[in-house]
Amino acid sequence: MTSKQTETTAAGQNRAAYPDRAEGLDKQELLKKDRAFMWHHMSPFNPNPMIVTRASGAWITDIDGERYLDAMSGLWCVNIGYGRRELADAAYEQLQSLAYFPLTQSHVPGIRLAEKISEWLGDEYRVFFSNSGSEANEVAFKIARQYHHQKGQPGRYKIISRYRAYHGNTMGALAATGQSVRKQKYEPLAPGFLHVPPPYCYRCPFGKTYGSCNLECARVFDEVINWEGAETVAAVIMEPTITGGGVIVPPPEYLPKVREICDKHSVLLIIDEVICGFGRSGRKFGHQNFGVQPDIVTMAKGITSGYLPLSATAVRAEIADCFNEPGVNQHFRHVNTFGGNPTACALAMKNMELLEAEGLVERAEQLGALLRQKLAVLEDHPHVGDIRSFGFMSGIELVEDRATKEPAAPDKVTQVIAECKKRRLIIGKNGDTVPGFHNVLTIAPPFVATEEDLDFLVHGLKEAFDTL
Repeated sequence: MTSKQTETTAAGQNRAAYPDRAEGLDKQELLKKDRAFMWHHMSPFNPNPMIVTRASGAWITDIDGERYLDAMSGLWCVNIGYGRRELADAAYEQLQSLAYFPLTQSHVPGIRLAEKISEWLGDEYRVFFSNSGSEANEVAFKIARQYHHQKGQPGRYKIISRYRAYHGNTMGALAATGQSVRKQKYEPLAPGFLHVPPPYCYRCPFGKTYGSCNLECARVFDEVINWEGAETVAAVIMEPTITGGGVIVPPPEYLPKVREICDKHSVLLIIDEVICGFGRSGRKFGHQNFGVQPDIVTMAKGITSGYLPLSATAVRAEIADCFNEPGVNQHFRHVNTFGGNPTACALAMKNMELLEAEGLVERAEQLGALLRQKLAVLEDHPHVGDIRSFGFMSGIELVEDRATKEPAAPDKVTQVIAECKKRRLIIGKNGDTVPGFHNVLTIAPPFVATEEDLDFLVHGLKEAFDTL
């Protein structure tokens, strides 16, 4: 493809394509500097990382001019696809008028975005902006604890999460995370965090089968709250679907039951929409698939489709209003220098407008159903134990033996990922989570992927599995 050629995304946007090879870049010199100065995220030392130089739609291009289908949307975040000029223009225009101002006061992009988020949530929420999902969850924990304190119950400080779940890498968010490998060598973490088993039907922690169980995975919250003493529990936090922990999708009755239990004990329900939000689930937010209304909603990633750092903690109005009452230290004593940067807010607003105007939330639902249908070709593979989907994301659990469900050895998981990359396909896995269970491949493409892209994805996966 030459620089004069064009390509069309599924959203119907024409834009100039890039030349096949990055010009004026010395790959070996860059790799040398990478080894000398860069510290990569979540990765053992890699002397030869892929250097990505540009991207468009659902495809990325490396420094050698090789194109790859990014079936993970970066880190579950480039929902609207790469190369959207509309987002760049929104950021540029805002940078010219007001590049920065702290939200100790206010600015127009922040006001408009907070209103839009509340509209999407379908209730009246107050929105506190930060930079990342970890920070959004830290804010939620602090708000939950202070809220109960100001309601006359200062003993409510405990937060209940789930094993296998990920909620961030700061000390509080990591304490809420139910993945022991992530915590090794960093403990002790923030106190007051408890965990319960996940709603993992494929490997039910309660030894039951869905349809003949008593929804023990949800009822365990009631038991733990009683055992701990409801007067000590501030909140429950959960993703609508456990994502990075293995795409563990709950039964449809699960989240409503947890909501009921939280209400019974006056415990706040925090829903972590960092990955599931902004269309990934086939709805604006993942919890909307289950008909519940959270007390607090945290979000990041897809809020800007990864184009700029931004996160938000949305709090129901009646909870937030308690922080406006007179008294010493009644206000929320938390500040974030860059949270709610006006440029990030303006870009996020344009991102949400495009998701609506181009019907990309509905498209994610359609593509998710289509992807699950196409993945059926892998169901009988001897190393595929389970395929789980939630909106436009899927998890493929690898096993050594389908009868015993013994998790696949790490070398098999690594082999599939490497073979996919050889075929110009980037997928993910639930790495650094739970010992012995790093065996789930993850897929979450941009919403602008085409059916041809999905065919390419599944064909690459099938060929990779055929090498096992």
